[in-house]
Amino acid sequence: MISLEWVKDYIDISDQDLKELAVKITKAGINVEKVITNHIDHLTIGEIVECAPHPDSDHLNLCQVRINDKEIKQIVCGAPNVRKGLKVIVALPGAHLPGDFEIKVSKIRGIESNGMICALYELGLEEKTEEAYNRGIHELDDDAPVGEDPLSYLGLDNTLYELDIHKHRNNDCYYHIGFAYEIGAILNRKVT
Repeated sequence: MISLEWVKDYIDISDQDLKELAVKITKAGINVEKVITNHIDHLTIGEIVECAPHPDSDHLNLCQVRINDKEIKQIVCGAPNVRKGLKVIVALPGAHLPGDFEIKVSKIRGIESNGMICALYELGLEEKTEEAYNRGIHELDDDAPVGEDPLSYLGLDNTLYELDIHKHRNNDCYYHIGFAYEIGAILNRKVT
């Protein structure tokens, strides 16, 4: 396994789509068997600015969630720990969560919901246990920057390449620095 976060210490690949880069690497002769990523598009850090009981439910809440400097979204949430002032992970419409679950604008008991406030297990970042379920949504620190990528903030936005390395070839790709040199050769970039 090669961590691209570690490879970034040696070569700038910030402008590269990491799945397309895997294809380029495979075409150059190093077989990338699998791309493993925690990245999910349409996730953001939000702050709950209002939280009130849903008028047609005994366990749901209507939350007004600030998702950037200019936008507040209404989201229906049933987590036991949801409350005003909390910084949270928000999946906005268009997000594809594990289990082929797409977030869409929907109505929950007659009230429009424009996203989902998430627990880590809903993002595939921890096992769904009874304890994790009872804990509810993931609470971020007070200093979490609203509007930023929550996985980057948590240090969980990493991509790994699983390589199929033949024992007589590409031995330098067992190490991150050697793999960085391979990428450098493919992209015609300097390794530092």
